Amino acid sequence: MLPSVRGARAISDLQLWGGCEYTLNRVGDRFFDQTRWSGHHERVSDLRLFADLGLRALRYPVLWERVSPQRPEERDFAWSDERLAEIRRLGLRPILGLVHHGSGPAYTSLVAGDFASGLAAHAGAVAERYPWIEDWTPVNEPLTTARFACLYGHWYPHTQDEDACWLALLNQIDATRAAMAAIRRVIPGARLVQTEDLGFCHALPHLAAEAAFENDRRWLTWDLLCGAVLPGHPLWPRLAARGFEVRLRAIADDPCPPDIIGINHYLTSERFLDDRFDLYPGIGPSAESGGRFVNVEAVRTVPGAMAGVQALLAQAWKRYGRTVAITECHNGCTREEQLRWFLQVWQAARAAREGGADVAAVTAWALLGSFNWDRLVTAERGRYECGVYDLRGGVPRPTAMAALLGALAAGADPPRPDLLALPGWWDRDDRLWASARPPAGPQAATASDQTRTAPDARPILITGRSGTLGRMFARLCRLRGLPHVLTDRQGLAIDDPASVAAALDRLAPWAIINTAGMVSIEGAETDPEACFAANAEGPANLARACRSRGIAVVTFSSDQVFDGEKGTAYVEGDPIGPLNTYGRSKAEAERLVLDIDPDALVVRTAAFFSPHDVHNFAVHAIDALRAHQPFAAAGDNVVSPTYVPDLVNAVLDLLLDGESGIRHLASQGRLSWADFARALAAADGLDPDAVLPVEAARLGWRAPRPADVTLATDCGQLLPEIDDAIARFLRDYHPAGTPPEGRA
Repeated sequence: MLPSVRGARAISDLQLWGGCEYTLNRVGDRFFDQTRWSGHHERVSDLRLFADLGLRALRYPVLWERVSPQRPEERDFAWSDERLAEIRRLGLRPILGLVHHGSGPAYTSLVAGDFASGLAAHAGAVAERYPWIEDWTPVNEPLTTARFACLYGHWYPHTQDEDACWLALLNQIDATRAAMAAIRRVIPGARLVQTEDLGFCHALPHLAAEAAFENDRRWLTWDLLCGAVLPGHPLWPRLAARGFEVRLRAIADDPCPPDIIGINHYLTSERFLDDRFDLYPGIGPSAESGGRFVNVEAVRTVPGAMAGVQALLAQAWKRYGRTVAITECHNGCTREEQLRWFLQVWQAARAAREGGADVAAVTAWALLGSFNWDRLVTAERGRYECGVYDLRGGVPRPTAMAALLGALAAGADPPRPDLLALPGWWDRDDRLWASARPPAGPQAATASDQTRTAPDARPILITGRSGTLGRMFARLCRLRGLPHVLTDRQGLAIDDPASVAAALDRLAPWAIINTAGMVSIEGAETDPEACFAANAEGPANLARACRSRGIAVVTFSSDQVFDGEKGTAYVEGDPIGPLNTYGRSKAEAERLVLDIDPDALVVRTAAFFSPHDVHNFAVHAIDALRAHQPFAAAGDNVVSPTYVPDLVNAVLDLLLDGESGIRHLASQGRLSWADFARALAAADGLDPDAVLPVEAARLGWRAPRPADVTLATDCGQLLPEIDDAIARFLRDYHPAGTPPEGRA
């Protein structure tokens, strides 16, 4: 244990904290501001949503770069004044952040000599403005920021130099010390909540020394603030030899130990060092390796156990003897995996407390999600990761995470404990990259579509075993660890109420996803009675039976409910006017299902394509074009082609969130069938001119088709753009007889 200099106040029970991801980093001359990307900059109403979760504290920004962007003496606190007044009114305890992965305003930087004094002046001004605030994080993750900016070159000042990295780290440590001194002159009892990413480094045996360096370095932010980096510290020789001895001694002579050790931990925080480059195509050597090894996430590489959250909390408590908190917990994944990860971290924190560690809280970090972290916030165009609230509808929509947090804050049991008790992907064998998996034995089991993947958990019941959509739901439920049963007509005939009732009583699902029915637009025109029985009466039977049993229900409608005359994309509230029997059957299904069960989810979608089913337009087009055959497609019939894996993942998330009503889900795009085929050809390196546009009227269709049924949404676009979907389709589609690695 390192020597304690400043005592910390123990917290009587584990608390729920929150944070809304307010990184403001610099890349070149651009400042990337998550608070503006999320829209929180304009929405003070978000704070009420946060308070309603039952949070006890909220990590919140009064960032140097936002308050004084042009000159240090010009400060604009108007935005912070309004928000902090509301936070105070709501009874939340703010933990103020002053620099979050930033390098200060444009007139300074992480390696500038005035960084520490500049941040101290900002901190003093903030403390004078808000003297009632006790908890402060002047600099978030100093070591991580120094590495990303000065060792890896991702962020400003974009160096790749170890000396610059150490200089940036020491500047941030000095800035933290000076900032806390300035704050405590105004608020003597102010507490330092010092955050840093904490994981553990694993390695092959002959790289043990390199892993030891990583494992010593991970503590450096807190060790420095505690004044512990002196002769005898494992990193003293390295830092002193590089000319930092005087600064290290000055820090040790005037330490600023954290009152709370804030641990930010992600599924990627544990790392693995490996010099077998052939196992990691596309991954280059790490910056620390001198070209000798890669540094990859251990969770996908190490077959054995990870260190884990509970062990890391215990390590931190043993090392410092100071209050510990998880100050960031987030998983950018599917909904059930977000739920499982947060609950697992919460339970680990409780277990660490029971083991004697003073663990104060777990923080739901990305309340509003995060932007562009798939590109390490180096470019504005990237992926949005949904948080506790989903922003894609323009306003924050609570997800299933909100219900979980509310339960934990209230001391209640989490919702759906049977589902959350199942292992997350990080605890399953399929987490490993293929190169790290042990060979499967001859008795290796495979999950059956007809059996539950976990006998004690209530399943999702999926109808339509013979269809593209039903099989994809079963496939992705297996990948996501969602217990399910996929039925055919023998197991559940949706047009027979007795069959429906018997299946629901026998299988006891918590939800049913109906993908059964007539899918042929042409077939519907020749047999309207069968079409309505399958597509309208069948879903109505399911809705009645589910409503009486408290079972959630999802069913599918179609773009064919519209007449195609609008001239712009259709959204959920547009009037319907189907032109063909198939569309009329789907329109009737929408009416019946929502009249019977207003809590049902009805998904309108269109023009499926999938790499895992040969019965779709994209497969027919690409097979013909690869065979150098001309391919005819309608040039005057416009749709929104929909990538089935994206559709299914979005529906499962919405189901878990408890969403209801009509929802449009289609890939983002507006293409004629001929344009769709051309886009496939171009993405595959083939000749788009081999696609022959023809008039829809010449294709011999019996059923009339609406001319333009592009789908858009007023509820938030959940599916990626069509070009992205086409790229993944081509990556994953392997015609029969070709190896997964590609075509011969």
